[in-house]
Amino acid sequence: MSDASGTEGRGTEARRTRGLDAGIDLLERIRLRREPRRDRGDLRSQKVRARTERVLTRVLTGAIYALTTLAAILLGSLPTAVVVCSMSWLCCSEFYKLTRLSGRMPNEVVGLAAAVVFPLMPLTGRLVGSLVALFVFIALVAGWYVVTPRANVSDVAITFFGPVYTSLTLSCIVIIRMCDGGVNGQLLTFGVMGSVWLNDSLAYFAGSRLGKHKLAPRISPNKSVEGLVAGLLGSVLVWILMWLLGVRGLTLDLAVAGGLLVGVFAVVGDLFESRIKRGVGVKDSGTIMPGHGGLLDRSDSMLFGATVAFLLLYLGGML
Repeated sequence: MSDASGTEGRGTEARRTRGLDAGIDLLERIRLRREPRRDRGDLRSQKVRARTERVLTRVLTGAIYALTTLAAILLGSLPTAVVVCSMSWLCCSEFYKLTRLSGRMPNEVVGLAAAVVFPLMPLTGRLVGSLVALFVFIALVAGWYVVTPRANVSDVAITFFGPVYTSLTLSCIVIIRMCDGGVNGQLLTFGVMGSVWLNDSLAYFAGSRLGKHKLAPRISPNKSVEGLVAGLLGSVLVWILMWLLGVRGLTLDLAVAGGLLVGVFAVVGDLFESRIKRGVGVKDSGTIMPGHGGLLDRSDSMLFGATVAFLLLYLGGML
């Protein structure tokens, strides 16, 4: 009886071992089949993890950028100008780097100096100060061109356009902040910038999930009409919120117009910078903002959006 029981036990153990070995072999075959996909990063788990990491990185970086800007706006016109100076210098530097990839040779010393000076000029409170700074910049670029045989007209144009495109446009944020030293100026400035940020964010998330109709496939394949509509709704919502909060001088009509125009020109600014990058064959203008690329990638919408907001508020009698 004991021999039979022992034989049966050994048989059961052998079957268990064979079953375990078969299971291990099956798992190994599955692993080997999945190995090429794993090497390509094509597994579902890898895609989900990578997508989650990108979104979290983008949100965290954007939050730090927004909170730093908000703190400067709350502290006053001078801190706002200092932050805008830093943004302008970085954006202009990245722009010059892109143009060098296309063979241009701008005078970065003069251009970057102008990029820092332009946002400070509104603090003087006089138009003549800004005009003098602009004339000095033009004169320096002209003098450099005269004494530099290797420079051509394209280099002069790029040198001049860099700070005008990045810094002079961002200076509108400082002007808007200076319209009022109190809560009214804080709300208006943050509302203008917030409408651009929300426009970008909603366009990105709505476009990635719902986008079916391409907006500008040759320039920016990921942008969609659905994303554009979502972004415009977000921009208008922020401007209407400013009206509801009682920002002095802001009417409902002006709020709706501001939301629509800022939203549209924010997209134009984004596409313009995308066209520059596509022309030189790069994806990002830099790497300073993980999840976004360079600061110019993050601010391209703000350049046009803030300028249009300034013009609208000026014509509307608020500045």
